[in-house]
Amino acid sequence: MEIIEELKVLNVSHSFGFSDILKDISFTLKKGKVISIVGPSGGGKTTLLHLCAKLLTLEMGKIKNSFKSSSFAFQEARLLPWKNVIDNIALGLKAQGMAKDKREKEAKEIALKFGLEKDDFYKFPKDLSGGMKQRVSFARALVTNPTLLFLDEPFSALDIGLKKELQALLLQIIEEKELSILFITHDLMEAIKLSDEVLVLKAEPVGHIIKSFMFNYHKNLRDNTFVYEQTAKLLSDETIINTFELELK
Repeated sequence: MEIIEELKVLNVSHSFGFSDILKDISFTLKKGKVISIVGPSGGGKTTLLHLCAKLLTLEMGKIKNSFKSSSFAFQEARLLPWKNVIDNIALGLKAQGMAKDKREKEAKEIALKFGLEKDDFYKFPKDLSGGMKQRVSFARALVTNPTLLFLDEPFSALDIGLKKELQALLLQIIEEKELSILFITHDLMEAIKLSDEVLVLKAEPVGHIIKSFMFNYHKNLRDNTFVYEQTAKLLSDETIINTFELELK
């Protein structure tokens, strides 16, 4: 019997010391789907993502992850400064025990796919621009062919051109490999562009999901007009206005 790949979050609550961070969070991420979590700073989005990725110990509730494999790309590239581009990308493959020649070959192939040049392969992080570091970070996260990808605002520090380029590449991988993604963002347009479902996390009094928005329109057909129109709808939604403390003029 084939195992159904999904991430199921059931009644999850969390606190740091005496401070309650999250309360009664529940949702399900299915194979090939993308869920984004939006909300103001301090609402517990990163904490929730870290709990789902097992980077934090779960205190209350259940998180059932039946995906075959997963990886994580952070807001900062977090490259090892003493390793070059190829060695940084190949870290996960090395951890899996892959032979050096094979892991270097695969690292080079995905590096080129992410827009890096051959001349960049043996550069160290100190010699890379911010955009190049983020390309390496994405390549490192995806070279192991995970079925679930966790993203912590990976586009926030990028210029609009590079952001669109990496988003397009991510959409291609989602389509080709049925990649599932759970990511957090402050950018509603980004959430609408990439997501099947957008969860709104409100901070007060404790981080909780206050509303969900579904987007069934095919991701590759979501042009600027679609994204702008849907963003305008969200910005006029009372839940969004209250959550982000927006004032419509």
